Amino acid sequence: MAAKMKKGALVRAVPEKLENSLEAQASDSRFPPYIFESKGEIVDMNDEYALVRFYVPTPNVWLRIDQLELAD
Repeated sequence: MAAKMKKGALVRAVPEKLENSLEAQASDSRFPPYIFESKGEIVDMNDEYALVRFYVPTPNVWLRIDQLELAD
């Protein structure tokens, strides 16, 4: 699935992949519901991470590609 992800793709975060992840341990592990319930757009990528812009008034967030799924 990661091969299909590219800039401009609409994605959602996968709760099970974020639980107990390094990202959850490095900051507040209570992720906002909008990253799981709404669609975000990939605006930049590197080998392991995607910069996702959610359509709420918050900063963009870097998430590992394996923590994302393509939105319907």
